[in-house]
Amino acid sequence: MQAALKTESVSVAEYLAAEATSLERHEYLGGQVYAMAGETAEHNIISLNLAGIIRSHLKRKPCKTFMSGIRVNLSLHTDEYFYYPDIVVTCDNRDTQKQHDKHLIHHPKLIIEVLSESTKRVDKQEKFFAYTQIESLEEYILVSQTAHEVTIFRRAKHWKAEVITGAKAAVVINSLKLRLPLKKIYEGV
Repeated sequence: MQAALKTESVSVAEYLAAEATSLERHEYLGGQVYAMAGETAEHNIISLNLAGIIRSHLKRKPCKTFMSGIRVNLSLHTDEYFYYPDIVVTCDNRDTQKQHDKHLIHHPKLIIEVLSESTKRVDKQEKFFAYTQIESLEEYILVSQTAHEVTIFRRAKHWKAEVITGAKAAVVINSLKLRLPLKKIYEGV
């Protein structure tokens, strides 16, 4: 994330209208709009690996897997927030009904962020705080680009960090009943 594009507050309607025609993606945090940082090749490969495995695993289930072009919308206190997570899974039909905005997820079950130097602090602190306020969220996962390391936070464990490291290790995503070897996540990196 970078500096706010404007110093004055922007309404949700203004943000959504501008985002609908923008070539770049922007996140919206309580009236402030922030440009998204670019992705590296490693970030992209890791995201694709994860999304592909998860999507395949959920093929016959009512859950949907989305990548970076879909926003998660949440409210904190009196403010609205719109984030673009790298991967989001929803199993709530309110997020996939025909009358629903096809660019937004309100009831995520799982959110995954692939860490980069420019977003690491935001993903570990600001997004962690915001995402863990979402009632439907069961797990939040942070994936390192530079090491075979995944940190998973689970609602059932009071959001306490569990760090999985090493090329032979595996992460268990309880919310999806999926065991995922780290070597599959980092394949091609």
